Amino acid sequence: MIGTIIGALVIGLIVGALARLIMPGKQNIGIIMTILLGAVGSLIGSWLTYQLGYSNSNGGFEIIPFLVGIVVAIVLIAIYLAITGRRGTKTPMAH
Repeated sequence: MIGTIIGALVIGLIVGALARLIMPGKQNIGIIMTILLGAVGSLIGSWLTYQLGYSNSNGGFEIIPFLVGIVVAIVLIAIYLAITGRRGTKTPMAH
């Protein structure tokens, strides 16, 4: 049980970090929110790919659900930024 939770947090961190790297611009989001949005994105991405008929026949690393999870995490981060208005600030121009 503890291993599953730690695994989900690690995958959430990886998915969230990759999503933030792919997104253009600066996102003013803390590490906890990155992990949470990455974990939720990973869960939704896995669920979605299996609902669409994906099956992992080789038993190895599941790249398709992982990639879909990153895309879902990007969407979740964009929604979070839109709701909170926490987009990175631009430096003011000197006169």
